[in-house]
Amino acid sequence: MSCVGTATCSQLTLFTHVMEAYRDDPDTPVPNSRLYEMVAKRAGINEATLNHRMPIGSAGSLRSPAKRAIRWQQQTLKSLGVIEKVPGMRGAWRLTERTRQGLHKVRPGVTLLGFSTDLGMALWGTSPDALEGLEQPIELLLTSAPYPLRIPRAYGNPTCAEYVDFICRVLEPIIPCMAESGSLVLNLSNDVFLERSPARSTYLERVTIALEDRLGLSLMDRVIWQNPSKAPGPIQWASKARNQLNVCWEPCLWFARDPLKCKADNRRVLEPHTERHLKLMSQGGENREAVYGDGAYRIRKGSFGNLTAGRIPRNILQAGHACSIGREHRKVLQALELPTHGAGWPLAIPEFFIRFLTEPGDLVVDLFGGRIITGLAAELNERRWLCVEIMLEYLRGGAELFRPFQGFWMNPALARPGREI
Repeated sequence: MSCVGTATCSQLTLFTHVMEAYRDDPDTPVPNSRLYEMVAKRAGINEATLNHRMPIGSAGSLRSPAKRAIRWQQQTLKSLGVIEKVPGMRGAWRLTERTRQGLHKVRPGVTLLGFSTDLGMALWGTSPDALEGLEQPIELLLTSAPYPLRIPRAYGNPTCAEYVDFICRVLEPIIPCMAESGSLVLNLSNDVFLERSPARSTYLERVTIALEDRLGLSLMDRVIWQNPSKAPGPIQWASKARNQLNVCWEPCLWFARDPLKCKADNRRVLEPHTERHLKLMSQGGENREAVYGDGAYRIRKGSFGNLTAGRIPRNILQAGHACSIGREHRKVLQALELPTHGAGWPLAIPEFFIRFLTEPGDLVVDLFGGRIITGLAAELNERRWLCVEIMLEYLRGGAELFRPFQGFWMNPALARPGREI
């Protein structure tokens, strides 16, 4: 019996047929002409019924009721964020990356404790709602927020035009929970370009000014995260048009609630002295005098002779996006058939900021937890932590990082990844 035009075929049945047509080959775009054929075959719609046209609407335009019903379900999938149009292909749609990954986004208004240790907890929810009622002062808000990409990643992200309001909307209810000595570190992307142009977006500058003007924060530094393993790009403007350079860094914008009370202390992140400098100190410092830059800089006998615990780091952090913990974690996720996060940062980056800006026992919060690496860095350095993640599978995968720690507990509802909660 034909599915379209009968009382026996519900909207839900047709919706299922349309959904399955896209799921059959999740990586391949499906033109509407092909979609009609696939759904007709599944639903038992013969060719005559599929192509039959009749006047529809006030204008009386000739349309196929069967194809119209299929397109209606297609638009439902679009509104749910399940499918997206394929750029450059007229009438072609495909599953979004999030759908292909099999990710489950938390329902609005829901917050669930995913797992915890004696020092912290990971929540399945959305920021800032999941933190409503938090009474503990936050010493460090440390997060890698979704970048404003034109092509969304699996975890979802706002557009460039929406970005300033998005960041301020998330942070505004949280800033009053920060300690007066607290800091915000926001890892963003420097590689957001204007459409069809090698020119970069100025969204970074707009975010910086908005956080000062709207939320009263003070910019302390733009710490550079240099990533030598970052993929070459932008392909169009560096490799093809040749009018850009390959990218290799991302900014970490560091703000303080009160710069004069900020708890930052570079003695907690000192680096080892070079052999040359150790030798210089052991000899009592410089044995010469010199003047540079019209007297602006002078070297005197005995300069650098004081014995110090280490050298102060510069504001450029170098770390590839992969690390040993991340590689081992990926193997665990594969064994559990869980998806990997597409934009995780290495342990070294959050660990540096946690040590620099907090003391043991302080509270560190990550509003976009991802695989919960920020929580792991806090745990390893004896800080309390709280992470919020919107995707169930990422939260479940992150739990595997914490099994060795004191007091580990995982919500039994997370035992079966992908289960509806």
